[in-house]
Amino acid sequence: MFFLKYLLTFAGVGLLLAAAAILIHDLYRILVVRPKEGEDTTNPPDLNWRPAAYLALAGFVPLLTGISIALVPDGYAGIRVSQLAGALPGTMYPGVHCVIPLMERVHLYNTRERIFTTNGSDDPKKKPETLRVQTKEGLTVGMMVTVRYRIDPSRLTHIHNNLPQPIEEEIVPPVVASAFREIAPAHMVREVFASKREEIRGRAAAAITKRLAADGIVVKEVILRDILLPAEYAKGLEGLLLKEQESERMGVELDLKQKLVRAAELEADAQKAREVKQAEAQAQVTVLQAKAQADAMQHTLPLKEKQIQQSRLEAEARKEATVKNAEAMAQAKVIDGKAELERRKLMSEADDFNIRRVASANAERLRTEAIVLKENPLLIQKIIAEKLSDKVQIMMVPNDGKFFFANDVLKGMPTVHQ
Repeated sequence: MFFLKYLLTFAGVGLLLAAAAILIHDLYRILVVRPKEGEDTTNPPDLNWRPAAYLALAGFVPLLTGISIALVPDGYAGIRVSQLAGALPGTMYPGVHCVIPLMERVHLYNTRERIFTTNGSDDPKKKPETLRVQTKEGLTVGMMVTVRYRIDPSRLTHIHNNLPQPIEEEIVPPVVASAFREIAPAHMVREVFASKREEIRGRAAAAITKRLAADGIVVKEVILRDILLPAEYAKGLEGLLLKEQESERMGVELDLKQKLVRAAELEADAQKAREVKQAEAQAQVTVLQAKAQADAMQHTLPLKEKQIQQSRLEAEARKEATVKNAEAMAQAKVIDGKAELERRKLMSEADDFNIRRVASANAERLRTEAIVLKENPLLIQKIIAEKLSDKVQIMMVPNDGKFFFANDVLKGMPTVHQ
């Protein structure tokens, strides 16, 4: 829309300039250019007013259309100001609006939050306005104040018709200064500087907000940043504060010592009470222990008697068990002796029987071997050959057995009769 507005405006201006150029060219031809030799001078050139009029009419249409489009940017609000009726009611908020060309114009106001600030000194190098007030003692105190405010868009007509412009210079500074200058004279310097500082700021903020609200200005916050005291008073106040601090320190130390003394007294009383309680408790414990011992003795004597009787019975039982164990051991030794004799007897009989059986078996084996060798005399040679097989690999024996030592051995063997 912004592009369209200026496109129409430039197009209208261009057409008007074209119409004006045509008229200027014709006038130049009429007034300046002389006719050449041979030309007819009875009919001088005329103004071509019709093309110029058409171009002018064609230029007025886009020009008026462009002028009738009003643009309100972000952060601003506007009002219509008529050439006949003045400021018209109603606020134009950011966006595109239409106005009557050549009869109405749009006056814009910044609706963003703005900051008004003051300083407390008369230094001309500082731009913010100086705000100095007098206290109850007649001393001049500088105040550093910051006010956040903005214009109420719904009351732009009232602001435009009734308030001096610009309002950030003509309205806000006097209201802020008068609010603090009305409140400060009712308080002492020390109250303004310390004890009632926040109260003064709150009262001034309420007064500023109320006064500016009546003119369509919304106050967001009033900040009292700092207070500048007179130099001589600041030095005296500093010394007084040091003395007060010293006095407060001594008072605190005195209170601390008194509290320490009181704490020592309380601790002594508590210790005394604890000792009394401990003595009473110890006495009660001793009495209870004595009673407990007496009660325990009453139950202990029968128990001791029972323990003695039980020990006597256990001794008798152990004695009887010892006698019985001795008798049992003697009987066991007698039985062991008899068993040992019986075992030895049985072992000797078993050895005798074993010897007889072995001798009988050996005799029977020899008799059997003699019969077998008698029937097969070559078995002797085989047996000898087997025993000598690891030393002699081949043995040649004559068929008749002559010159062989086994014949002598066999001949020397007794004859076994069956």
